Amino acid sequence: QVRLVESGGGLVQAGGSLRLSCAASGRTFSTDGIGWFRQALGKEREFVAHISPSGQVIDYADSVKERFTISRDNAKVTVYLQMNILKPEDTAVYFCARRRSRFESPSNAQNYDDWGQGTQVTVSS
Repeated sequence: QVRLVESGGGLVQAGGSLRLSCAASGRTFSTDGIGWFRQALGKEREFVAHISPSGQVIDYADSVKERFTISRDNAKVTVYLQMNILKPEDTAVYFCARRRSRFESPSNAQNYDDWGQGTQVTVSS
């Protein structure tokens, strides 16, 4: 099991930027795909981005393409989510999680384990 802790959330105006971090501890991190998901108040959890263990395979939800960038530093056992041109509709709690298998869909939350506690992102208009 790996323990994931998100940080970096906060309040920002529309058009602004934030960088979220997902720090890991516990078992080996460099062999795990990591995903970012978000959940807005009253809505279901939705996929945001995924990065493969090597960082060579990256997936984004259409709603964040060209605005968000996922990256990882395996030496620091951390995955990042750089969020630019933020919109009010990006307001949500953001979670990172470990992808269970590379043979399962990277955008399905059911294929992830070891969820972090989340970090709140609020974008004001």
